[in-house]
Amino acid sequence: MSDAPPPTERNRLDEAESPYLRQHADNPVNWQPWDEQALDAARERDVPIFLSIGYAACHWCHVMEEESFEDEAVAERLNENFVPVKVDREERPDLDSVYMSICQQVTGGGGWPLSVWLTPDGKPFYVGTYFPPEEKRGRPGFSQLLERLATSWADPEQRAEMENRAQQWTDAIESDLEDVGEPGDPDENIIGTAATIAHRGADRDHGGWGSGGPKFPQTGRLHALLRAHADGERPSGSGLSGPQGDDGPSDDYLTVVEQTLNAMADRGLYDHVGGGFHRYSTDMQWAVPHFEKMLYDNAEIPRAFLAGYQATGNERYASVVSETFEFVQRELQHADGGFFSTLDAVSRPPGSDGDVDTEEGAFYVWTPAQVHDAVSDEQAADIFCEYFGVTEGGNFEGATVLGVRKPVDVLAEEYDLSEPELTETLERALTEAFEARQARPRPARDEKILAGWNGLMISTLAEGAIVLDDAYADVAADALGFVREHLWDESEQRLSRRYKDGDVAIDGYLADYAFLGRGAFDLYQATGDVEHLDFALDLATAITEAFWDSEAGTLYFTPTDGEALVARPQELTDQSTPSSTGVAVSLLLELDHFSDDDRYADVAEQVARTHADRTSANPLQHASLTLATDTYEQGSLELTLACDPTDPPNEWTETLADRYIPRRLLAWRPDDASIDSWLDTLALDETPPIWAGRDASDGEPTVYACRNFACSPPQHDLSTALEWGTDDSNQS
Repeated sequence: MSDAPPPTERNRLDEAESPYLRQHADNPVNWQPWDEQALDAARERDVPIFLSIGYAACHWCHVMEEESFEDEAVAERLNENFVPVKVDREERPDLDSVYMSICQQVTGGGGWPLSVWLTPDGKPFYVGTYFPPEEKRGRPGFSQLLERLATSWADPEQRAEMENRAQQWTDAIESDLEDVGEPGDPDENIIGTAATIAHRGADRDHGGWGSGGPKFPQTGRLHALLRAHADGERPSGSGLSGPQGDDGPSDDYLTVVEQTLNAMADRGLYDHVGGGFHRYSTDMQWAVPHFEKMLYDNAEIPRAFLAGYQATGNERYASVVSETFEFVQRELQHADGGFFSTLDAVSRPPGSDGDVDTEEGAFYVWTPAQVHDAVSDEQAADIFCEYFGVTEGGNFEGATVLGVRKPVDVLAEEYDLSEPELTETLERALTEAFEARQARPRPARDEKILAGWNGLMISTLAEGAIVLDDAYADVAADALGFVREHLWDESEQRLSRRYKDGDVAIDGYLADYAFLGRGAFDLYQATGDVEHLDFALDLATAITEAFWDSEAGTLYFTPTDGEALVARPQELTDQSTPSSTGVAVSLLLELDHFSDDDRYADVAEQVARTHADRTSANPLQHASLTLATDTYEQGSLELTLACDPTDPPNEWTETLADRYIPRRLLAWRPDDASIDSWLDTLALDETPPIWAGRDASDGEPTVYACRNFACSPPQHDLSTALEWGTDDSNQS
């Protein structure tokens, strides 16, 4: 080991913009950001890197900080024997993907904080998640672990073993993240296969999937079930757990969707007072959540509720979406339109020393006394407590996470009220509870604005504009404009990932380009604004140029000219956000209709074929890629709408709002006087096939329904066109 003093002798996180990194700027640990200075220091000192990855809303990250990283003795041990590096996983999902891969392979699980010890060249040799300060329940104590690893590194024989393990683990990471299969034919009915598996594995008692906690929203599975149901598929095979009748199962795919949406809307995952969804449920009943609120959950979960609303007509689903949009605009929107990242699970009063009101979920839970203090009418307070199950004992550390416990009709009878009267009483009580809650210490907000997460929110708002209220398109357009202004370099055609207080950093990943591209295209579908379509095409072109590897036949998560890590990851599975590969394939398939060559379709087809074995073997794990493969196999239902997009017929907007249409693609077409201007905007020499020859008939708004290279006659009635487009006998 070199006797030279290390070049990094102070905590450098006060220079970072990430709120998560800044949370650790006052630690006695000499934290470094992941940069060349930190990596060079490890090489020069010839000591391992201790890499700690987390995020601002991570509960156990806060716990480990308080227990270990604020401890002077632990800090001294870390500073002396390691180069400690802190990473915000939301800023650097590439690093998180690489090292989470080996954590999951070695330990059988993962999570945050992710704790990894690396050789100076970045190869991992020890990995875990949260470590307590002292040995507990089989987990080694953090301080003792540091001492043991430092001693082993200093011993030449043990160090050789550690370096050998590091190489083996690096090989395992490469195999996991870079592996591509032999190209093959995807399952022709992959959506039916996915739906059958999802139906068979659903928790029919509590909704969702999983026999215990934690239980996560699985929105990709819901979309697969809804598509299969709309296609007329029915559950088949053995193992069905639904009630049986003389004619077989009496439930279908839609039943599982409704059970899951109802559970997520009625129980603790949903914030009944303020709207919006928490991260996940800690139990199988969806009763007690992990309380942080993430922008991506409050985009993807409402998107599933919108589809469920169209499929069932259940007004409760529409209300949940509207309330969530209201929460997002109120709590997570920058004044200029972009969306912030997260709300913490923990509340701290301004100026507190960290020991006051820092319990997880304190902002959200209630006692009977708190309800009666907040709600002015005693009977209304009693009804609130009975409806939401607020009791003296509670269900979370002496308080209650709200969840619907007693139906309205039962309560109405008990209180001798009509159901409308009882509902009105509950609504007044909720309003008062909301106002009272506003005075509580608030959860901290991570004010990073991430391109990809904003793209997810823009997509859902655009869909909300079609299904619920066209005013949501303006909210989406403001967010898209913010991202374009601050994170998109028009001249270089490059996207940055993160904006924070005027600071722009980090080259965009595939998720940023794909999610934002989908958002821009969905906003075009909602508004008919060609500028949004043009931006989506720019992002799609960037995807094919920066992330596509023709030899491997895949899209990588990091750009070709990005930082070289120990592996170049792909993102094929759905995790907390959809698979960026799956979203990119879907986007390329949709935008191919507006392109003057086949490049988008060729890339999408090759990726779908490259990973056909993966999706066929485990379609639910690869839910977004499964949905994209299904679109590739079945084709989109193209609806070319030849009319003024700012003034479509009422029948069209009502039909699009009310009807669930799987694989729907809306292609607004300008009139002949404007088509050349649109082509100039899109830099197209010829009219793309989706518009060519599909002009307004008889000067009236006209719709063409097309699928698999066959089109309906021009129709003025959208419902009639849809009947043609969904009749398989009309397809070639």
